[in-house]
Amino acid sequence: MALLIAPLAMVTVKGGRWHRRWGKIFFWAMAEIALTAVALCWLRSGMFLFLIAILSFYLALTGYRVLGRKKPGDKPPAFDVGLAAVLALAGAGFIILGLTGDQESKWVRIIFGILTLRLGLMDIYRLFHPSQNKHAWMYSHLARFLGAYIATVTAFSVVNFRFLPYFWRWLWPTALGLVGIAVWRQYYVRKFKNQDHGNV
Repeated sequence: MALLIAPLAMVTVKGGRWHRRWGKIFFWAMAEIALTAVALCWLRSGMFLFLIAILSFYLALTGYRVLGRKKPGDKPPAFDVGLAAVLALAGAGFIILGLTGDQESKWVRIIFGILTLRLGLMDIYRLFHPSQNKHAWMYSHLARFLGAYIATVTAFSVVNFRFLPYFWRWLWPTALGLVGIAVWRQYYVRKFKNQDHGNV
């Protein structure tokens, strides 16, 4: 459901009824994935997929929560600071698993660890030093939900694209997704800049 619903939110008018509706369905689908993933990880799948579940739901949850902090001066709730700290710990956990695990999965875990740790630390900093750009919440919302969607594509790739080498099966969605996020963000930067210039 998450895999199929997210593109509907992407192509509908931002802020419109259907964008919000598809976005909420995607969010709750990700929440259900996270809950079931945590249970399965402790029963069978291990620590690596537990950390993946944390990262995936963190992206969806923070993408949702930023909608309540649209003003640059809004103070960060302690809950959000705690979430970012948990993510930073998860990033460190990825790295430790990579350094102590087998060679096949080593670099996948280390790369996820570096990206996750960096995101957690940057979020802690940004919560206490928010951007003064009035559109910052929009960029964050966009990047987080797209990041959560990358996680769903990654899960689909890992399970179904067995013909790919282990490394690329895990990392091609992230590589392409980060480029996509950068392009999409730049599109909105230019759009808002043109709107602001027109208003002047």
